[in-house]
Amino acid sequence: MSDGAISQDEIDALLSGVDLGGMGSAAQSSSSMRKVDTKPLEEFSAGTVDKLQNSLNTMTGVEFSVAAPAVEVLTRDDLLKRLPEMVVGVTADFTEGMTGDHLFLLSPEFAKKLAGLINKEEITELDDMSLSVISEIVSQYSGAEITALSQTGKFPGLACAPAEAMHVAKAMVRYPQQEFVLVSFTVKHESEEYVLWEAISNSVAFTVSNALNPTHDAPAAAPQQPAQPQMNMGMMGGGAMDAGAGMPMGDMNPMMGGMNPMMGGMSMGQMPGGMPNVQPLQYPNLQSGISSMEQGNISLIMDVFMEMTVELGRTKKQIKEILGMGEGTIIELDKLAGEPVDILVNHKPIAKGEVVVIDENFGVRVTEILSPIERVSGIK
Repeated sequence: MSDGAISQDEIDALLSGVDLGGMGSAAQSSSSMRKVDTKPLEEFSAGTVDKLQNSLNTMTGVEFSVAAPAVEVLTRDDLLKRLPEMVVGVTADFTEGMTGDHLFLLSPEFAKKLAGLINKEEITELDDMSLSVISEIVSQYSGAEITALSQTGKFPGLACAPAEAMHVAKAMVRYPQQEFVLVSFTVKHESEEYVLWEAISNSVAFTVSNALNPTHDAPAAAPQQPAQPQMNMGMMGGGAMDAGAGMPMGDMNPMMGGMNPMMGGMSMGQMPGGMPNVQPLQYPNLQSGISSMEQGNISLIMDVFMEMTVELGRTKKQIKEILGMGEGTIIELDKLAGEPVDILVNHKPIAKGEVVVIDENFGVRVTEILSPIERVSGIK
């Protein structure tokens, strides 16, 4: 633009991560958009409602009810009209098996409610600890989705990136480009009602929908051949045969109940007159391959390094106190002397332990492994 200013549309595009270089990437994305059949997605999401509800009930210790979700196709502008000005956005993009945007959204009030119930305290602001709780909730549900999809046998090696929650203005969330699928879960607790939104990119939604509904793009069935008369093998044992075969009765072996060796030129799999011997197709049992597939997928990541840290304790300080710190300042932490320290992997608590000294280095002896629920409820 000649005056150096940018329009509101361009500002929104920048905030949503759209390439403004002539809007080329957006145009390309639009040309590759495919129509998504939402019916299979609606049925799949309805089948995971109990998993979401059980996860919320277990982690919070109270009763939530989750209604059957609504599934629709819309755009970023359509969704922005429904959202509050501030939202908690949790990204859990698909990275293996298929790639694409995967986003969860909830209101700050809903996020505070969940974090407060899990931490057993009233939450007035969404700090890093509260957002970690929301990330864990989303991880539990997205993991249940991946398990359900993997059990179909059509998504081997499916995986999502670690869930990451942010409390930001709704315009700053990275939404899927162009049209995408939105799944809306209505969540109720006592007299309160909330909504959990799940946004899925067009490419992921199209792939999942077609896989769950294989007849959507199935080729037309081949025209059926006219039915051919079948030979009754039981009749052959009685010394009689279809007259169309032209076979004299003397060529039958009554002891064998079948054909005379003179007919040895005809294969046992071939009926007289060139008619095929039709038999039902036997499908292999695929159930036994699930565990080996899962083990194979896990073995692919055994050599991956992850960051492990030991946390001695935490505290909160006002900015003026932090700026006033100097050499010799003593910072009091929230843990008592001798209390077990937290062991974290990728900033998520997995265990507790006690500090030891190994030669000249600090170390930690693991004393307790936390369950998935304790990993969340133990965050303070």
